Amino acid sequence: MLDIAAVNALSPADFVARFGDVAEHSPWVAEAAAATRPYRDREAMIAAFAEAVAAAPETARLALIRAHPDLAGRAARAGAIAEDSKREQAGVGLDTLTDAEFDRFTDLNTRYRAKFGFPFIFAVKGATKAMILDAFEARLPNDAATEFATALAQVCRIFRFRLEDRVSS
Repeated sequence: MLDIAAVNALSPADFVARFGDVAEHSPWVAEAAAATRPYRDREAMIAAFAEAVAAAPETARLALIRAHPDLAGRAARAGAIAEDSKREQAGVGLDTLTDAEFDRFTDLNTRYRAKFGFPFIFAVKGATKAMILDAFEARLPNDAATEFATALAQVCRIFRFRLEDRVSS
């Protein structure tokens, strides 16, 4: 874990090497956030990641959402997802689903992707399987603009959790 002074002292390349994976397969977010240093505290760093996304073109934001794996999807079950995602999904038991639970997640993931064109994003830290499934059901009726904004808000929550795990307050 680094303190904010150490974060501010990193070269741009070292910053991206350490934090480029905070945004799933999208190191451009860390590159943009690095350019706004120095940060006064961890909250400012978290805000810089969110602001990098907000300032990006819609195509980049959509690509960021699409870079996330399906929750409890086939890639997750095979262990073929980023380390942070593995740890987060395992933390709420998505790595030990019954076949019936896996089938339900698969159905919801399929329906959600078919409707919106990107994976369901939910910052799972501190959640339960029931909370995630309830959120799936509640969000499926949303319109595309609402769901795009909700997905981005969830991505920013994921940034928060991952940065809180790596940078002291």
